[in-house]
Amino acid sequence: MSPPRKAQSPAFSSTEFRIALGMFATGVTIVTARAADGALVGLTANSFNSVSLSPPLVLWSLSRSAGSMPTLSAGSHYAINILAADQMTLAERFATRNIDRWADVQFEVGVGGAPVLAGAAASFECFNRSRYEEGDHVIFVGEVERCAHRVGASPLLFHGGRYYTEHPL
Repeated sequence: MSPPRKAQSPAFSSTEFRIALGMFATGVTIVTARAADGALVGLTANSFNSVSLSPPLVLWSLSRSAGSMPTLSAGSHYAINILAADQMTLAERFATRNIDRWADVQFEVGVGGAPVLAGAAASFECFNRSRYEEGDHVIFVGEVERCAHRVGASPLLFHGGRYYTEHPL
């Protein structure tokens, strides 16, 4: 008997799916880039993961309908900034629509012009290596050209729709 060639339709709602996904605690990132016209782009994302050590690759995903999709899919570079526990307001700001996300935000210009946020727990400056369209999102794979971390910084965490800080067991 041959295996099925297609997944069965889900027996759960999108709300149930979101709640179940929320049980996986993640870090919080802000992905940043510079558009061809020089405009700064940034968004909060928790869909970040390592892919490979050699070459150094990371991935993250973005909704196809995101307003920043044209800039991020066409640009050569972006930075993934892992937020520190004291940067919750920055996470909320970059998740909010129709505001000036960059007002009073401190950053340095990184590889390829992508902004690297001041105070982040870690940063990964990436060449926009490849993209894969899956479902309603695009998966971005970045080749890390430079990375850094802040010694002693605690990361900002997200779980079940709320922000947390780490507490060792």
